[in-house]
Amino acid sequence: FYTGERIGREGKTFKCYKFRTMFNDNDQILQEHLKKEPGARAEWQQFKKIKGHDPRITRSGSFLRKTSLDELPQIINVFRGEMSLVGARPYLPEEKNDMGGFADTILLADPGITGLWQVSGRSEIDFDGRLRMETWYVRNWSLWLDISLLFRTFGVLLSSKGAY
Repeated sequence: FYTGERIGREGKTFKCYKFRTMFNDNDQILQEHLKKEPGARAEWQQFKKIKGHDPRITRSGSFLRKTSLDELPQIINVFRGEMSLVGARPYLPEEKNDMGGFADTILLADPGITGLWQVSGRSEIDFDGRLRMETWYVRNWSLWLDISLLFRTFGVLLSSKGAY
């Protein structure tokens, strides 16, 4: 298991549970990779993700990420009331500044295991696009929207498109 700090409703941090997919020294590996690879550095700045070869990911971690099984332990966070099944992505505390004014809206709701970003392209959508999408979700929330996103999630899981 991996537990990492995430920002929840009203900006409160919580420990988010996942299956470990990265090496323990992943921050150091990332910094070295971004120094050596200008293309990866530009991609990181735009997407906050590395879509190609990510040297931080273990072999089993690659499988877990492609199938989104790494997020299954987040059901514990749902039971603890820190997350919901559907919502905006749980952001890292260090991403809060990058969220700008979007944070005010996104943090009005519990983060979710799945959401509009996850079913609309995942890592194919840049960070700014993700923030806009998740702000729209929070402002337009409805039970029907959540139900439709849950059903769309199953299709996305089967295709693994956009999972890195």
